[in-house]
Amino acid sequence: MLTVDFRKLPIGQGDLVLDAGCGEGRHAFECFRNDCSILGMDLNFQSLLKARYVLGQMKERKEGQGKVLLLRGDTLRFPFQDETFDKVICAEVIEHVADDRLGIAELGRILKTGGKIAITVPTLFTEHIYDQLSKEYYRTPGGHVRKVIPQTLARFMEESGLQVYAVGFAHAFHSPYWMLRCIFGLHQEKAVLPLIYKKFLHLSLFSRPLRLLEKLCNYFFPKSIILYAQKSSSESVVRSCK
Repeated sequence: MLTVDFRKLPIGQGDLVLDAGCGEGRHAFECFRNDCSILGMDLNFQSLLKARYVLGQMKERKEGQGKVLLLRGDTLRFPFQDETFDKVICAEVIEHVADDRLGIAELGRILKTGGKIAITVPTLFTEHIYDQLSKEYYRTPGGHVRKVIPQTLARFMEESGLQVYAVGFAHAFHSPYWMLRCIFGLHQEKAVLPLIYKKFLHLSLFSRPLRLLEKLCNYFFPKSIILYAQKSSSESVVRSCK
């Protein structure tokens, strides 16, 4: 299930793509299908193992001809030279990091001039609700450390030469799911109502009518907001800061 809309972040054969905080690889899989060269980074070793397994299966089934390297590491301390990547994906990461401004600056540094980036974060509306419903939500180690304000995120991006050209919304069906998780306990994996709703989420992946309904619901209560941007030249950044 993708958060980034690849019609707004077009990728093509030969693109070098960084998936910063790749998790179990959902966006990396799509890049692989489009024959890109992908570097996926994440701190969670188990997630990287799952991503590697799926990518191995995709290679065997010849679902793409991309090249993939998965690395365990801090997704906001990159050991790469300036202007390395053609495209960057950073999905649901910024809300976890201590210094979001520095993290975004790092993403801008390693993106090529003219390259494009998609940064996704939870919506401010849903984060306020979850915080009210559960004291655990912002106190669980490894969880969210801030509510990201989209206007602030856009400003930090522009400070780093990333000019926002599109905004998207996604995962409306997940908003009620996390409400249920907060109500019944974030660590209560066997709570009945969240499990029932999770089955509905799985069903929605394979139902075109449900997918269309979720797109409509994204206008009202999305779980995620996505900012798409292109890196401008250094001269443009200087002019915009004056």
